[in-house]
Amino acid sequence: MLLFADKLQFKFMTAGHFFFRYRSYTPIPFIIPLLLYARPTEMTMLVGFIFVVLGETLRFWGVCYAGSETRTTGKTGGTNLVTQGPFSYVRNPLYLGNMIIYFGYGIMAYSLFPVLQILGLLFFAVQYYFIVKEEEETLRNKFKEKYDDYFKSVGRFIPSLKTYTTEKQSKLKFNFKDGYKSEKRTLQGVLTVLIFIIVLYFLTHG
Repeated sequence: MLLFADKLQFKFMTAGHFFFRYRSYTPIPFIIPLLLYARPTEMTMLVGFIFVVLGETLRFWGVCYAGSETRTTGKTGGTNLVTQGPFSYVRNPLYLGNMIIYFGYGIMAYSLFPVLQILGLLFFAVQYYFIVKEEEETLRNKFKEKYDDYFKSVGRFIPSLKTYTTEKQSKLKFNFKDGYKSEKRTLQGVLTVLIFIIVLYFLTHG
């Protein structure tokens, strides 16, 4: 039984490392059909755009606390255990923000609705599950009881209306400048996809 559990954990770690390392490229199979089969309408553009803005706002808020370590593609984990800002409501606000952004793209483009949107959401949920499993192990080994308490108090992907205990939160400063520097590439990517969808909207409604 223990041997089976060890092998299962190894598979989780391997998949987690793969998805973590190539997470900037894994959306491509979702983006290509999204653009090829785009049939946007005024309503889907508006609703989807709201989701994209919501997801990116959540990401940016988190990056302003987590900093440049969010750009790494090497080892999972981080120097600090960030438990304030959006991290006080959900343990993985950046990954949750990504899922909201991609879901927003799917709504905006209205491509193969609702199949592509559902499959995309499931794919990213599975991908981030494997990544988070590895990150959790790294953080637990590094921060021990402090992380265990945070793990038990704050959800992995489902936000809570109640914040993590203020006294136990990290004391990092909200840094807009470093946050923008770290998030710049993601912002460029989000803007690029938005422009493509907007262009497609005008082409199909010309």
